[in-house]
Amino acid sequence: MSEKIDRRKKYTKMVLKESLVDLLKEKPISSVTVKELCELADINRSTFYSHYADPYDLLATISEEVMLDMNHHLNEYHCGKEEALHMTEKIMEYIADRSDICQVLLSGHGDVTFKKRIMELAKTHILEKWIDQYKLRGKLSPYIPLMIVSGAIDAIESWLVGGKKESPAEMAVLIYQFTNHGLGGLRKASQT
Repeated sequence: MSEKIDRRKKYTKMVLKESLVDLLKEKPISSVTVKELCELADINRSTFYSHYADPYDLLATISEEVMLDMNHHLNEYHCGKEEALHMTEKIMEYIADRSDICQVLLSGHGDVTFKKRIMELAKTHILEKWIDQYKLRGKLSPYIPLMIVSGAIDAIESWLVGGKKESPAEMAVLIYQFTNHGLGGLRKASQT
């Protein structure tokens, strides 16, 4: 009996998350009501309130799950030269597989702190290791990692909004080449 209840709870939470993402494609979180969320998910309000306090609570849960999942994926790599491109490609595949959620979270309709949290995660896992690997600590302005990470995140957001015309592998090469070789790296990548 308890297994059936657990499956029902998981299903309810999944439907609520999907419904919120669908609503956030059309309007900001501040305009989402519990009533319309419940109607779209085909559940009653008391069921919603048994899981979440309000739509913001549900959005925070979604955001936190994505952050934890990305952190888990990034921890699988050491970010050395050999793994950097592979890791970037895996992250792009992750984003492509969850494009609806990622697009909403990066947009102005979703969690306004998500982009900043992703930037901190990327700086911690990728750029800090990259700076140490190339022995650039103290030589880089603190603005350079910010420019690289925010530029990559904005490019990913644009890629999602544009319908993912390039493959995750192509986007990974673009980000990898720019991060490691600047504009010259992009020229090399376009010639291959």
